[in-house]
Amino acid sequence: MDFFIKLKGFIGKCIRVLRVSRKPTGKEVSLVSKVSAMGVLAIGALGFIISIIFLLAF
Repeated sequence: MDFFIKLKGFIGKCIRVLRVSRKPTGKEVSLVSKVSAMGVLAIGALGFIISIIFLLAF
């Protein structure tokens, strides 16, 4: 019985989130894409620099 009470509460919370959420605008999607790409490039550059340092050190 406790399982069904928890399940009902979880479904209620999911419905509440879906009611509040909305589709992102094109500007928001573009901004998130740019920020994500910059983060990927930054992590890649950091890894490349570290690998060059270890290559030169050893």
